[in-house]
Amino acid sequence: MKIEAKNLVKTYVQGDGTVTALSDVSLTIQKGDFIAITGRSGSGKSTLLNVMAGLTIPTSGSVIFDERDIFTLSDAELSYLRNAQIGCVPQVSSVLSELTVLDNVRLPFHLAKREGDSAKEAMRLLALMDIEKLAKRKPARLSGGQLKRVAIARALINKPALLLVDEPTGDLDEATTNDIMNIFSKVTSEGTAILMVTHDLDTTAYAAKCYEMAHGVLSASYSSFDIGTEN
Repeated sequence: MKIEAKNLVKTYVQGDGTVTALSDVSLTIQKGDFIAITGRSGSGKSTLLNVMAGLTIPTSGSVIFDERDIFTLSDAELSYLRNAQIGCVPQVSSVLSELTVLDNVRLPFHLAKREGDSAKEAMRLLALMDIEKLAKRKPARLSGGQLKRVAIARALINKPALLLVDEPTGDLDEATTNDIMNIFSKVTSEGTAILMVTHDLDTTAYAAKCYEMAHGVLSASYSSFDIGTEN
């Protein structure tokens, strides 16, 4: 599995001018990578995630997923790719309030025709998140950290090649943050690649590669080992 962002540019018309959200961004993601991107609000981090997920069409450039440019796919093909190969954990909770925890996790499995036991896989993921005892609860009875774990489990139900994570720890305490990051480390050890954007510099210590975004420019690639040796 190899995913390449090549020379991505994204501009928006604003008033009488244009705003550049992405400026010639290139990035390669391999199987099992854990990549973190830091930067101020408005630097282009979330725009990059949306482009990588195929949710936002770039002004120019391409995203190559296993040798195919995802923006040359039909709407149906791209929707299936997102469902089968790309898991997304948004910054804001998108867990459905009317469904139980178990059914929230199972939902993406049933958005396309596939074989397997979704309940069994969902319970495996809930156990990985250490919330299997909450399977029958409704989201209203969950804490913020528990909701985040449900969202991660749901994003993993179809065994995606790539997990896109937007500010996963912004509203979590330190202990829960460490738990979530350890879960991400385990996920990457099993082969899923993670691209995470974050304001929390402490969480970048869990990533193998780190980048910084500023004014739409992606730069300063370094390893988590480098971070440790600078302190």
